[in-house]
Amino acid sequence: MRLLSNACEETTMLHQSLLLLHLLAAMAWMGGMFFAYFCLRPAAAEVLEPPRRLPLWVATFSRFLPFMAVAVLLLLGSGLAMLLPVGFRAAPPGWHAMFTLGLVMAAVFAYLYLLLLPRLRAFCDASAWPAAAQVLNRIRQLVALNLALGVLVVVAAVSAR
Repeated sequence: MRLLSNACEETTMLHQSLLLLHLLAAMAWMGGMFFAYFCLRPAAAEVLEPPRRLPLWVATFSRFLPFMAVAVLLLLGSGLAMLLPVGFRAAPPGWHAMFTLGLVMAAVFAYLYLLLLPRLRAFCDASAWPAAAQVLNRIRQLVALNLALGVLVVVAAVSAR
């Protein structure tokens, strides 16, 4: 009986640890996108001309996105680790929604990080400001999309409880 109790406690502790990692990673990702979209973007546009503003974004993304790559991996890994013991069939619909939306958000992030950021950097290095501005605008649109999807993930999480 004691052995079974210890196994249950360890499973609960593992689940709690996974949930903590999951929530911390989600907070970092969503909070960072919110800050960039609603605070940094308008402030940079207000006080900096494109030749100064666009390199600021390259520098910001170059620091922020590697951290978010770790957060995305933690989110997907911890989410899957909490889902698999329950099983896809037994999981509430909200979990399925979170998992699906999380995969879409991760794909958007990968596109932004692996394709758009290098383009933005290259255009800035070449002082091709109109082209860089177009890439930055596409990044802005994708951040807005991921913010909206993130809100839907939170709604799904709440509905699954």
